[in-house]
Amino acid sequence: MLVQAHLGHQPNAIKTGSRDDNMITKLSSALGVIEAVVPRSGTATQAPQNGSAYAFSLTAINGLPMPLEQFRGKALLIVNTASRCGFSCQYKGLQQIWNRYQGSGLVVIGVPSNDFGRQEPKRESEIHHFCRNVYRVTFPLAEKTKVRGHNAHEFYRWAADTLGEVSRPRWNFHKYLINSDGRIVAWFSPSVLPRSSRLIEAIEGALPKLAPTGYPRIMK
Repeated sequence: MLVQAHLGHQPNAIKTGSRDDNMITKLSSALGVIEAVVPRSGTATQAPQNGSAYAFSLTAINGLPMPLEQFRGKALLIVNTASRCGFSCQYKGLQQIWNRYQGSGLVVIGVPSNDFGRQEPKRESEIHHFCRNVYRVTFPLAEKTKVRGHNAHEFYRWAADTLGEVSRPRWNFHKYLINSDGRIVAWFSPSVLPRSSRLIEAIEGALPKLAPTGYPRIMK
């Protein structure tokens, strides 16, 4: 069962450039037909969930295993990405989130996918080069991954089963938020920007009570 998110204003929302804003506005308008009938975000109920996000494993962009278990005790923001998408400027905002909350126990994971509009045709080495050189991305990246349909990665099938059909990715830069207990707590459509007060407030609510060092976390 889902409850649509109604998150309050967050005065410390992350800012991006006006050029990016204009691009996002145009793309968000294009998605408006879908979002007229599909919510832009949703949160999970407090009912018990079947399994934990930490039970799944991705493959890193360098081909090595990326078990989510290694991030146990941290919150995860998992985003399916594409380098040729008009939303690719969100890489910048995701990096800003990573810079801001990494020390407080958040891990941002980019999951390149060619599922939507064939907008990620590049090889992993090219994707990595693009992310590092264009957007200075340093957060973890997975290899190209199926995120929709019967062949979707098991994490994405679990997320949709847990949060409901409405939460499935419908385009690039769909976001799933996992709290520090491994529960999936919210999803956000591509038009919910990384700087959005809605997303920032949800992230802060999902962070561990103590920073990884053992000291109380401090909001920047």
